[in-house]
Amino acid sequence: MFLTISTTGTPERPATDLGFLLHKHPDKAQTYPTSHGTAHVLYPEASVERCTAALLLEVDPVALVRRGKGKGRGGAPDAALAQYVNDRPYAASSLLAVALSTVFKSALRGVCKALPERAAEPLPLRIEVPALPARGGAELVGSLFGPLGWTTVDVRPVALDEAFPAWGESRYVQLVLEGELRLADALRQLYVLLPVLDDAKHYWVAPDEVEKLLRAGEGWLADHPERQLITSRYLSRRWGLTREATDRLELVRLAEADDIDVEAIDNAVEDPAPEADDVQAAAAGAAETPEKTVSLAEQRRDAILAALRDAGAASVLDLGCGQGQLVQALLKDVRFTRVVGVDVSVRALTVAARRLKLERMSERQAERVTLMQSSLTYTDKRLKGHDAAVLSEVIEHLDLPRLPALEYAVFGTARPATVVVTTPNVEYNVRWETLPAGHVRHRDHRFEWTRAEFRAWADQVALRHGYAVRYVPVGPDDEEVGPPTQMAVFTVTETTKNAKNTKNAKNTKNAKNTKSAVNTTVKEEKAA
Repeated sequence: MFLTISTTGTPERPATDLGFLLHKHPDKAQTYPTSHGTAHVLYPEASVERCTAALLLEVDPVALVRRGKGKGRGGAPDAALAQYVNDRPYAASSLLAVALSTVFKSALRGVCKALPERAAEPLPLRIEVPALPARGGAELVGSLFGPLGWTTVDVRPVALDEAFPAWGESRYVQLVLEGELRLADALRQLYVLLPVLDDAKHYWVAPDEVEKLLRAGEGWLADHPERQLITSRYLSRRWGLTREATDRLELVRLAEADDIDVEAIDNAVEDPAPEADDVQAAAAGAAETPEKTVSLAEQRRDAILAALRDAGAASVLDLGCGQGQLVQALLKDVRFTRVVGVDVSVRALTVAARRLKLERMSERQAERVTLMQSSLTYTDKRLKGHDAAVLSEVIEHLDLPRLPALEYAVFGTARPATVVVTTPNVEYNVRWETLPAGHVRHRDHRFEWTRAEFRAWADQVALRHGYAVRYVPVGPDDEEVGPPTQMAVFTVTETTKNAKNTKNAKNTKNAKNTKSAVNTTVKEEKAA
């Protein structure tokens, strides 16, 4: 099996620079051992105007049999006799992908000390793969390479036998890619997509394959329209690994959309030290009474649960669920028949799943709870249709310019009948003896509001989206500075409900009238 990589050049920027980028001298034919054969690198042509590098992989069929049998462990994907008679020596597959990563390791990383500027810029490339197994046909090949910046993706099916055209086409295609891309990007795409198209791997897929996929897919996989298919096939449909990779790729996509680092989104840490308000509340409680103190976090949860019970909610969204403390509390009350924990952080959701012991839950209990990854600043149709939503200590973790996006996603699109929002009261911070003046309670808080600021925001949200809002103090209500936590409970107004019902009724009536008119017209035409 082999592939060729060609580029063109000028006297100022000769095509033979390809040799520097691949770290392989154009005047030499070089050989490299692999676990299943021998890889050769040679240059059929090397001039100032045009240079072509060829990677030829000689597969040892005996090594294939010795190192594993069957799909994904060394043989072809087609059972029994396939370990002796198969296409592995001739068709591009994971064997060629591994040879690429071994022979062109530095080029794959975009490293070239001799010509760093050439490694960082797009080159006019032409890549040819004469025999590529494509489980999904030529259309799938086009859908995988088409969105990646290639100007030409030429896919030609290979006939089973040219002498007998009636036999039809084989599952193999000839692939030619042309366009201006960085060499490293082109090699990474091939490394991932060759085994994806073959839908088989010659080795066991271990957990470290997730890291390999994310490294090779950096810059293109997160936004690829076929991301789910690529991830699933690359990881040999191992569900756990596919889910992990998908979650991490979604974080990358969200970070790129907001032009921030992934760490800024996935900033949940496992069981961090209690926030200042919880520590201080416990200390204050201990000073007031010898009885067992109740932390401010517990008081918040109790206040939220009371508000949800008063609203008669059965299906509840915990938006920004973190490590699942509120989800856990909701599940203890049978009145809440459906609980959905939502967070953008994969690590937080992993901790929440462990806290809830999802793997050991009874089937009946597991049906009540769902944990899912989503960003609260983007609309998500999965958030619609619930009775209530909770934003507990969430809004202060967003930059102020992002609040309108969250407002629209929750109040404008998801539109639960009840929304409960809690946030720190910055006025109360003077009561924390260990909190320096001017500091916020948690290092990730982007702001903390006074009672007047919170009410001004909440009143405007309610006005814009047809909600009524009431305010509930959480924790000791100081006469001078108020409670440590402020809570707003939003409820859809009857006017909004009635307007929605009227609109639905009107739409239904119009649909019935339209249908009746169409039926009448059809009958008249038949009669004529």
